[in-house]
Amino acid sequence: MLFMIIIKGSKRSEAGVFPSEILRLAMDHYNDQLVETSVRIMAKGLHPISSGIRLSFIHPGEKPLITHGPFEDPNSLVAGFFLIEVESKEEAIYWALKAPDPQGHGEGQIELRQVY
Repeated sequence: MLFMIIIKGSKRSEAGVFPSEILRLAMDHYNDQLVETSVRIMAKGLHPISSGIRLSFIHPGEKPLITHGPFEDPNSLVAGFFLIEVESKEEAIYWALKAPDPQGHGEGQIELRQVY
C-alpha cells in the first residue's frame, strides 16, 4: 500500500526559512529510518508557494485562470512529502507518528493520505 506523508506548510516555510539544524538532523534521522527499513519510495521538499502558480478551472472547456503565488493560508499548502510503501494503514500511521514536528515551533502539521 502506498501512502503519502504530506508535510503541511507554515508561515516560516512559506517565507523560505529553513528549519533549525536540530530539526534538520531529526528529519535526516527519520528519513534514514525510512530508507533503512525499505519503506521510503521518495521524499522531497517544495519551494515556497511565492514561486508557484495555481491553475483554476472556472468554466468547463475554457482556459484556466492562472494566479501567481504567494497565496493566503500557508497552513493549507504543502511544504514537502514522503512517499512510503507499507503493508497496512496502521503501519503508515506508525511511520507518520515517528516523524518529528516538521516545522518546529509548534507549527508543524502532517497529513497522511493513501495513494490510489
